Amino acid sequence: MTTIALLASLTILGYALCYLAVCAASPWARCRRCHGRRYHRMAIGTRRDCRRCDGTGIRVRIGRRLLDYIRAEYRGGHQ
Repeated sequence: MTTIALLASLTILGYALCYLAVCAASPWARCRRCHGRRYHRMAIGTRRDCRRCDGTGIRVRIGRRLLDYIRAEYRGGHQ
């Protein structure tokens, strides 16, 4: 039973490390709400800029925000 728990823990840790590496290398991703199109279709024939990405079609990954927060807290504590 402990080997299954250890394997699951190592798998989750590996996945998290890979995701953080992707966030460090490529901090931008397509917006989930507009799928990178930069707008939403509101009604037939009408469009509105996406509010989540401000009409850019890209957003900062959540992991990158986490890395930036940790970095800011570390720098703030060591000044």
